[in-house]
Amino acid sequence: MNRLLKTLCVAASLSAASVLMAADGYKDNSILISAEEAVKLIGNPKVMFVSGDNEDIYKLGHIKGSVEMYAHHLHHSDIDGEMHCAPLYRCIDDAEQTIGKKGISNDMMVIAYDDFKGPNATGVYSFFDSYGHKNVKVLNGGRAAMMAADPAQKEYDALNKEFKALKKVEKDSKEALKKEGADKAVLDATIKKASEDAKALSAKMAEVEKRLLVVKGDEVVKAKNYKIDPKKIKWNVIADKNEVKHAMEDILKNGKKSKYVIIDSRGIGEIVGERKMDNVARGGHVPGATFIEWSQISDADKKLSFKSAAEIQKVYDNYGITPDKTIYAYCHVGAGRSSEHITALQLLGYKNVKVFTGSWDVWGNDMNLPIKR
Repeated sequence: MNRLLKTLCVAASLSAASVLMAADGYKDNSILISAEEAVKLIGNPKVMFVSGDNEDIYKLGHIKGSVEMYAHHLHHSDIDGEMHCAPLYRCIDDAEQTIGKKGISNDMMVIAYDDFKGPNATGVYSFFDSYGHKNVKVLNGGRAAMMAADPAQKEYDALNKEFKALKKVEKDSKEALKKEGADKAVLDATIKKASEDAKALSAKMAEVEKRLLVVKGDEVVKAKNYKIDPKKIKWNVIADKNEVKHAMEDILKNGKKSKYVIIDSRGIGEIVGERKMDNVARGGHVPGATFIEWSQISDADKKLSFKSAAEIQKVYDNYGITPDKTIYAYCHVGAGRSSEHITALQLLGYKNVKVFTGSWDVWGNDMNLPIKR
């Protein structure tokens, strides 16, 4: 009887897991976390929310208690685009200091997020995942999803809308006073009431603001000790220029029969070499690359970091990106638009997928590597 009960429980558990997988369509449900689940973890000392957006965006609005690790700055290359510990984003001691100074310890769950689009969040995810951090997730929908899930935010937004309407009444009434034949008594009364009501609303907003999950201001953090175990580094999710060069040569030789794919996730201006970023010497793209801009993966309409599994799979199917290939993705620095692709492929269950860390910052600065415009 006990064995039968146990079997039934296991079956029920597997069935529930199947329903969950069917609901979102992703084969790997361990990467993403929803805003509804993430809300419960705010304030947990064993959880750190990490914003991948830049410092200015962070100050304008960030999840309470989170820290800022701008994805674009997570890779470390010198002025010539050389990464001295490639394919690692940073040398181990540098990465340990970068993580530790943000108040993150090895036993913490890291929840990476950005505004909602995905690239900067996946950049943070890829960075931690590559060093073998045990528990790291991407907040699907980022800051926007967290605000949408916050009752206090809805209350604040409603009050703010009413406040702005009152300020408009006050402004319009003051303008009306300047006109000939204006009823001064009525307009003065209107201005006075609108001003008083706006003041009362402002006080209510200040009270509600204290309960918001997304707040403004500077980062507050106490540094911790963080150690990277070289044995746990996931070399299978990152690649350097030599590995990508080998894949390029195979693609140029074998075409669609090649066992490799290189995805260029950038915009057309960068791909054709019209736009160069930072200190990169040359514009253009890796010969043989497949162009799939990252925005085809992110869901701008629903403000989610990823489209549904079916939609994403359709994109890759259209370009012949199959699971039997070894897939590399690059952008300008690796942690960002290319990590958006690699994370999406991981969600779909693809195994042989790697971020070209350093990406065009490395390739474009190496005069020994071929480019195409």
